[in-house]
Amino acid sequence: MTPILLTLAIAGLLHIAQFVVASTMANMDVGPGYTTSPRDREPSRPMRKVTARMLRAYDNNVQMFPFFAAAVVLIHLTDQATALTLAAAWVYLAARAIYIPAYALGWQPWRSYIWLVAMASVATLFIAALI
Repeated sequence: MTPILLTLAIAGLLHIAQFVVASTMANMDVGPGYTTSPRDREPSRPMRKVTARMLRAYDNNVQMFPFFAAAVVLIHLTDQATALTLAAAWVYLAARAIYIPAYALGWQPWRSYIWLVAMASVATLFIAALI
């Protein structure tokens, strides 16, 4: 496996871990009766604020991950991996890992800055693929 693809594999594992944690928290808060249902109604118990934040952080990762995956695959397929692209991929991973507790703990405005670092890293990958 190439170093750039390794970052994609780790990002995928981070995505799975984030899903497991957020889902487990939701299951503890609203109960398995609700989480295994078709969710046609509101839960009978409220969700903790931190759980709702973890679910929103996961949703954000669902939106961001495809951009990162596409950029990494593009770099790999065009054989344009460099020290810059590898650094950008690792910065993305670090930013996304830090983003999870930043969102859960309500770090304002730092959460947004961390998100921006991740997005700038993905943009760097796409720009590198073009030049």
